[in-house]
Amino acid sequence: MTENVTQKKFFGLTADRWAAVLLLVGIILTSADFLLTFLHAPLVIGAGVGETRIIGGVAVSNKLLLSQKIFYFHVPVAIASFVTLFFTAYYGVRFLMKREKHFDTRARVATEVALVFIVMTMVSGDLWTRFEWGVWWVWEPRLTTYFVLMLLVIAYFILRAAIDDEERKATYASAFGIIAFIDAPICFMITRLVPSSVHPVVFRTDSGLSPDMLAPFLLGLFGMLMVSFAVYRLRLRQEFMTQKIAALKEALEEE
Repeated sequence: MTENVTQKKFFGLTADRWAAVLLLVGIILTSADFLLTFLHAPLVIGAGVGETRIIGGVAVSNKLLLSQKIFYFHVPVAIASFVTLFFTAYYGVRFLMKREKHFDTRARVATEVALVFIVMTMVSGDLWTRFEWGVWWVWEPRLTTYFVLMLLVIAYFILRAAIDDEERKATYASAFGIIAFIDAPICFMITRLVPSSVHPVVFRTDSGLSPDMLAPFLLGLFGMLMVSFAVYRLRLRQEFMTQKIAALKEALEEE
């Protein structure tokens, strides 16, 4: 059965209308982030701290490179991937408790959106790694745990494709989505638990972000969160409409 979607109104606008508004605002904030990043924000502190380090077999000195400005895009996209994965786990729990299909649909759509942001995080992170440290990949704690997270999310869709029975598929996927989300806080906290000389610690009390650095970063963060929610909501609406059309076709064929 498909969900009978009732559009709730907030300040006179339906949820889907709000999604469109948030998408527009998110795009504007993200665009402002890019403009401030490249036209106003200073360079971000490099990987090393006043000394040469051996990273991936390459001697790397502390440099303030233009590529460091990837930070203003990379971190907001990564945070958005964690937030969307939270909804994968949340709706997975709801499905296991209620056994209602629309919760599984919401979890699947959230995972689809999370995968998009995870790929963007990996691509931007690899570019940052290549230009900053001279290598494409370093097996350090944050990169390794996030790589595992990406594999888990990909495995989520492989699991769904491998099971035909809808009830079992939703049950196993819900449980696996919860397990995959557990890696998200590990990715976020790993550099605090296992200090790394390579990957910086983000969101610390002494982050050193001056106002002209913090402003574009926050614009990008809130912009990406708005875009991720809007994409999720619009994709969910499309999925529910597809299910509704499929149910109508099935009813007509039975008649």
